[in-house]
Amino acid sequence: MSDTTKAPGARDTRTTQHTNPAGQVDVLVIGAGVTGIYQLYRAVEAGFSARLLEAGSGVGGTWYWNRYPEARFDSESYTYGYLFSKELWEEWEWSEHFAGQPEIERYFNHVVDRFDLRRHMVFGAKVTSALFDEQTGTWTVRAEDGAEHRARHVVAATGILSVPFVPDIPGHDDFGGEQYHTGRWPKTPVDFAGKRVAQIGTGSSGVQIVPAIADEVAQLTVYQKVADWLTPLNNRPITPEEQSRLKADYESVRDTLNTSPSGFLHQITMRSGLEDTPEQRQEFYEQKWNGPGFTKLSEHYYDMTTNATVNEEWCEFIADKIRSIVKDPATAEKLIPKGHGYGGRRPPFGTGYYEAYNKPTVELVDINETPIVRITETGIETPDGLREYDIIIWATGYDFGTGALNRLGVRGRQGLPLEEYWADGPSTYLGVTTAGFPNFFFPGGPHGALGNNPRYAGDQVEYVMDLLIHARDYGHDVVEVTAEAEQEWTDLVNDSAGQSSFLKSSYFYGANIPGKPIKQLLNPTGRWKLQELIRESVDSDFPAFAFSKAADPEA
Repeated sequence: MSDTTKAPGARDTRTTQHTNPAGQVDVLVIGAGVTGIYQLYRAVEAGFSARLLEAGSGVGGTWYWNRYPEARFDSESYTYGYLFSKELWEEWEWSEHFAGQPEIERYFNHVVDRFDLRRHMVFGAKVTSALFDEQTGTWTVRAEDGAEHRARHVVAATGILSVPFVPDIPGHDDFGGEQYHTGRWPKTPVDFAGKRVAQIGTGSSGVQIVPAIADEVAQLTVYQKVADWLTPLNNRPITPEEQSRLKADYESVRDTLNTSPSGFLHQITMRSGLEDTPEQRQEFYEQKWNGPGFTKLSEHYYDMTTNATVNEEWCEFIADKIRSIVKDPATAEKLIPKGHGYGGRRPPFGTGYYEAYNKPTVELVDINETPIVRITETGIETPDGLREYDIIIWATGYDFGTGALNRLGVRGRQGLPLEEYWADGPSTYLGVTTAGFPNFFFPGGPHGALGNNPRYAGDQVEYVMDLLIHARDYGHDVVEVTAEAEQEWTDLVNDSAGQSSFLKSSYFYGANIPGKPIKQLLNPTGRWKLQELIRESVDSDFPAFAFSKAADPEA
């Protein structure tokens, strides 16, 4: 990765918009999240003309749209941010180990202005179609406002968690109160004071918002479909001593994060749980419970997810913690997962979540026992009757992996719709491109994300840039992966599903979206395999790709 500061200056140009884009660009990026910003930076740094289209009015992607109370990282802040500039690393100080949304959004704005990237961005530009012209070897991308953009290459950095999912519950549109999805939270703070609130969903966002509003509401009813093995985030401020150490260790931290299989600074415990005595394991579990964030997974016994004895024991340890925290035994049992062990689903991390259920204003409803029948004008109806609410919060997740890409209106060779090509699940090469769609890339999309997403997506951004620079150096207009290479990688991803602990009932397989094919959306071979194949591809001048000149590049 580059370690240079390309463009100095930190002018505030946050209102700058290019409403009348002129001329074709080399690289058109879609999405101003963590991946899109980096892709734009690298394209400009490499001398390409570039433009970025963003549907929102600001940068940050997930961290622009998710601004609900107590939205925050569960990856350490300094492991999520950019590593390409030592100056950026030294001048920005994260206040907490797991930063909250306002600070995260400020960070991305700082990066964009620090490297003078905003002048390449167009905001309020929701993409509605992207059409490939085989004659010219270019893409025409249209936005919702009618603006048309032409580019040689399109990089859809639309992310894996960017399309909110709301279940099709009868009467959804009949509700007369306020409704919000955590993934499309309004910029104006929602007033919860004295309100009767229903929250549907208890995933990573749901467990953050419950304790954040529990003391404001008159009543909060949480509707839970599946309990997850939630453990404490254990967030805290970064001390001055830690700040100094992080800055002094820039090169070491960068190198570790660029090679770590998890994308964290964590170190797996290289021994089986069965090598310890039962007493030693209990002490170890207590240490993990009190450790930060993902260390419960990434610094656990190496066989925690594969050794049934260790996994069951760790789960029972967590279950006992839940029973000790939640005063009502019936509520505690509802909060204890049934049917999957730790690592079977994406584990959430929270602060004060279990404790919130000890408040008289908070109630848990298991919709497997008490299903939601319909939404009415005044509330939610179940077999137990109608409960009236002022606000409904939908913490119901996203159309993971392919959701955003399948909604861009992408049309490849002979007008082939991407959503039709992927009707049975995604087919990709290294999680960055797909056959039949030349000059089209999607780092950070399906088949690439596993662990700390910005680290994996960054690997893919670098690979896309190496590929585009190679094409430019050799005068190629059109870059397209072969069907054979795509099939080989996709088969490897699907055949390696057994290497992952995630269940096919999780959203990592699209199981949360009715009618969506249950297919692998992650890369279970891991980051090391991805990096190995990327190195081999670059060193061999990209043998998986066909390069050509456009028939009429000036048309």
